[in-house]
Amino acid sequence: MRIGLDVGGTKTLAVAVAADDSIVAQARLRTGRGPDAVVSGIVEAVRQVREAAGAGPVRSVGVGIPGQVDRGRVTHALNLGIDDLDLVAALAPRLGAPPAVENDVRAAALGAYTLRGRAGSLAYLNLGTGVAAGIVSDGRVWRGARGAAGEVGHISIDPAGPTCRCGQRGCIEAFAGGASLARRWRRPGDVPVQDLFDTADAGDPDASAIRTGIVCAVASAAQVLILTADVDVVVLGGGLTGLGERLAAPVRAELNSRAGASDFLRSLRLDGRVTLLPVGSPAAALGAALVGAASAPEEVFGHG
Repeated sequence: MRIGLDVGGTKTLAVAVAADDSIVAQARLRTGRGPDAVVSGIVEAVRQVREAAGAGPVRSVGVGIPGQVDRGRVTHALNLGIDDLDLVAALAPRLGAPPAVENDVRAAALGAYTLRGRAGSLAYLNLGTGVAAGIVSDGRVWRGARGAAGEVGHISIDPAGPTCRCGQRGCIEAFAGGASLARRWRRPGDVPVQDLFDTADAGDPDASAIRTGIVCAVASAAQVLILTADVDVVVLGGGLTGLGERLAAPVRAELNSRAGASDFLRSLRLDGRVTLLPVGSPAAALGAALVGAASAPEEVFGHG
């Protein structure tokens, strides 16, 4: 049994994964804020999912977490209240062995690749608080020379567009990132982006303009990923994809429209290479379990 964890800003999901990559148990906890709370939450999630799976031997533990991850050290995970934390060093004494740690988007990319049958190449485009992608080819996560592969959220598509948290203007993330949308769409609602789309459907010009920006930004991100990495498929995931086809269909239509004026783009079938990750899919936790298995194939817990 392998354990994988997806540590998000609001929840931590732990899964127990069998040898055939099937998920045999899950545990979900509220994520605390700050290094101590995050570490304690991971330890408790491991305990709970191990118990749910029957407390058998655990071969490895992998953790997917926001922020920059370098050899187990997590930095700039602002949504978790973590500025700099050696997560492996903090967890190893409490788990009995060092876990493997990976950025959550890259872990989700590996999980999505596995869920789709481990064929070809894939880019997982996460539309959450921020916008970033994980790229998998031939079963390997591509990180790039300095770990920046897939950071499409900080490509500027409009120099006169809204200010991005990175300091540029008109970044993809500034149009389609959840944090930016929350600042720009201030009306109350249980699900702000759904409220935004509903209001746009009712003809509100401000909502329609923001929605157009979201669609163009997501389409641009998918186009960049296909044109640069030439992946077989771009899988949309993250909070915005709770909209389902209300988001995916206009994105495909935008890509199809762009191809109308270009034989080259038309030949690439951009619109047919964009799909949705099913809502509630445990891709990030599954991917983290696979990262852990690749890093520590030997047993790390016994039966006791």
